[in-house]
Amino acid sequence: MTSSTPKEQSIKYPQTTVERAKRALCCSPFKLTLFSAMGDRSIPLQTIAGKTGIERGYTQKLLTERAAEAELIWLIDVGLLRREVDGQGITDSFRLTPLGKQIIAIWESQGDYFPSPSRVDQIYNTLNRWLKWSR
Repeated sequence: MTSSTPKEQSIKYPQTTVERAKRALCCSPFKLTLFSAMGDRSIPLQTIAGKTGIERGYTQKLLTERAAEAELIWLIDVGLLRREVDGQGITDSFRLTPLGKQIIAIWESQGDYFPSPSRVDQIYNTLNRWLKWSR
């Protein structure tokens, strides 16, 4: 009997989806450290918001829970994150989707930071978010 190991296949996403996701990440107030941690486990909102988020290197600035959740929900909308679910239903924890894992793996190999978004990227991300052109 032979055993075979299935090859890990990555999902092929449309280029526009990937670019929108990258733009959203670069424009977010979060650091690569947060998403690297989300690759291994789910991270609760309380760990991301407030002083804890800064102390753990997850955020660039102090965020309230409400502000952090709004930013994370946008990253859910563009396909980078998902909310964790348990037997009780949706939790307050977040983790990476396959798209998120692909993008984070690329950026981790290039250093410990996101590329800085251009002014055009920031405007485009804001418009997409405001108009919900995420799909």
